[in-house]
Amino acid sequence: MKRVHLKALKAGSIHPNQVLLAEKDRLDPLDALLEPAERAFLHQAIQHDVSSFTFPRAEGILFVRLLKQERDPFIALEDARLAGNDLLSELRRYKIETLGIQNLCLEDRSMAFAEGLALGSYQFLKYYTKAPEKNLREIWIGSDSASEGQLKEFNALLDAVFLARDLVNEPQSHFNTLQMADTIGEVAKAYGFSAEILGKENIEALKMGGLLAVNRASQIPPRFCVLEWNPSGARNAKPVVLVGKGVVYDTGGLSLKPSEAMDYMKCDMAGAATVVSTMAVAAQTGLPVHLVGLIPITDNKIGENALAPGDVITMGNGKTVEVVNTDAEGRIILADALHFAKKFEPSLALDIATLTGSAVRALGTQAICYMGTASREVKATLEESGFTTYERLVELPLWKEFADELKSNIADLRNLGSSNAGMITAGKFLENFVDYPWLHLDIAGPAYLRTANSYRTKDGTGVGVRLLYHFLKKHFS
Repeated sequence: MKRVHLKALKAGSIHPNQVLLAEKDRLDPLDALLEPAERAFLHQAIQHDVSSFTFPRAEGILFVRLLKQERDPFIALEDARLAGNDLLSELRRYKIETLGIQNLCLEDRSMAFAEGLALGSYQFLKYYTKAPEKNLREIWIGSDSASEGQLKEFNALLDAVFLARDLVNEPQSHFNTLQMADTIGEVAKAYGFSAEILGKENIEALKMGGLLAVNRASQIPPRFCVLEWNPSGARNAKPVVLVGKGVVYDTGGLSLKPSEAMDYMKCDMAGAATVVSTMAVAAQTGLPVHLVGLIPITDNKIGENALAPGDVITMGNGKTVEVVNTDAEGRIILADALHFAKKFEPSLALDIATLTGSAVRALGTQAICYMGTASREVKATLEESGFTTYERLVELPLWKEFADELKSNIADLRNLGSSNAGMITAGKFLENFVDYPWLHLDIAGPAYLRTANSYRTKDGTGVGVRLLYHFLKKHFS
């Protein structure tokens, strides 16, 4: 399906369907572009706090959106994104497929407005039999608001977010372990980064006991993907490693989930989708950063060979783990991948996973909880990128006391702590498998939404792609 893209509007050109972005206390530039009747109506309506106007014209439709002046630049950008998404319902009502944006604000927020408009336009229509309704296809931006290079970068990032959403929204019936691995290989070939897909024999040779244990009940063998983007002139001497949880469907194993918690478990590979899509946008934009992506893929099912509570498994690094809950499987497969990452001697590793319900209970769907051993400078840059993209993060502590909950009477570790601060003990478990600067991002809250949250569409949101791209670009600038 064709998706919306931004295009450059030539200087002096006016699109027949356009939106004017202005500020309520700075109306002179707007007044000059309105007809007398439109101007009179607008001035009367704004006395009643109206900020959205639609003026049909012979050549097309003029939309006016009055944005509030905001001292906080991050909130200002987010307000513009929200306003962009809000326009979508009108565009669909009028079946408008192409639109121009003209900025009249002191601070140009047309790109953020376009971002909300574009991201909100996403639809996953692959399995419908009826032709979809017409949707927005083109957004035209003036050359004074964005250069050709900026538009190209924006479109690449937009494609990557949509790719992540597509991957998450695929039903497990059409997207099992092997199909996901094949798709990752196809994406790598299409976007220009390398992908090595390791089969079960290779995984056994690497002694990835965690990945093999979670896969035991499945009729479909596991896969382990090693992705790499290594451009000439990379600014980092040692790579950044991105690790994504790739559980294509999670029943909870023998620690079976209740049915209401299982109906959306196709999303348990959202971390993997984020990693693949971040690699894709890095390659498409020529990001001068050496990246390695590691993705362990399996399902977590029940069967006669299933991993059972009380079992002890041996991980890739030789540590033994008492599995007290088979629904805490994500950290087990991530641990093997994080140990494997040591061979690359990473300057930094970030793992991204829909890991714990505790993260959702703590922060809801509004933020990513994160923790780790990276430097304060790295964390500050990541948090700034979180506010810039409005994929915000909250750091949680990795105090040594949390490790006490992971002590086992019969093995080196337990895979689960108490019911308190479960998102932290999950991170503390992973810390046992790293000896390099590392951050753990738990995206369980914002990765998959039951109802849309503005431009964060229902179901897969693609969270993390914009965040990681902005972070990598800024940190290595």
